[in-house]
Amino acid sequence: MGTKPLIIELNNIVKTYTRGTEELQVLKGITLHVETGDFVAIIGPSGSGKSTLMNTIGLLDIPSGGTYTLDGVSTAGLSDNRMAELRNKKIGFIFQQFNLLPRLTAIENVELPLIYAGVPKNERREMGLAMLDSLGMKGRAGHRPSELSGGQQQRVAIARALVSKPSLLLADEPTGALDSKTGKEVLELMLDLNKRGNTIVLITHDPGIAEHASRVVAIRDGELISDHRNDRDRELIEQDGAVAR
Repeated sequence: MGTKPLIIELNNIVKTYTRGTEELQVLKGITLHVETGDFVAIIGPSGSGKSTLMNTIGLLDIPSGGTYTLDGVSTAGLSDNRMAELRNKKIGFIFQQFNLLPRLTAIENVELPLIYAGVPKNERREMGLAMLDSLGMKGRAGHRPSELSGGQQQRVAIARALVSKPSLLLADEPTGALDSKTGKEVLELMLDLNKRGNTIVLITHDPGIAEHASRVVAIRDGELISDHRNDRDRELIEQDGAVAR
């Protein structure tokens, strides 16, 4: 590890579900630290525990044991309201299926986190348009999701994730619903966002997607089985022109 501050500090995280008289341990003592500004891919097959780990990082699920500190804030014993407040302030979510509200325009979708944060109408409209513009989507601000391509919808979803300037971007299979060309464009965009200083944790089952990250963490049967840096591979990707300029 380097000298940058830690944004994610998971220590000995355990998650157990009770089904009838049986207990199923999904996470088995996960310890994972992520530095500010890093780009980490968490990779694992279906049933490996990566979705549960993502939900824990995203403050959507509470661990059965262990400790989690997010951007210097301990999550132990937080009320549901405080947890929701911390999640809205610290984490931007990017989902496989975009999760855009179909009746809202692109700009209205992007503004949603700012509404929850109590940002005044004029200010949030200005912030939302600026974020769409930075992702090449300002000209589509008035379009509804059904009027946008898959790649454009994902850019709107990324704008929504970024607009409140969260400490962490959490991306769950962000290219899973896209064709290979559009998926590559979204990965290039994420590399560019990371270059601008955004911390990204990406969840995937695909080694080809994971290789775009600077660090790859593998999980299987609820345990971390490998953790390596991927800087050399990433440099090769960038030299091949994969990063959007």
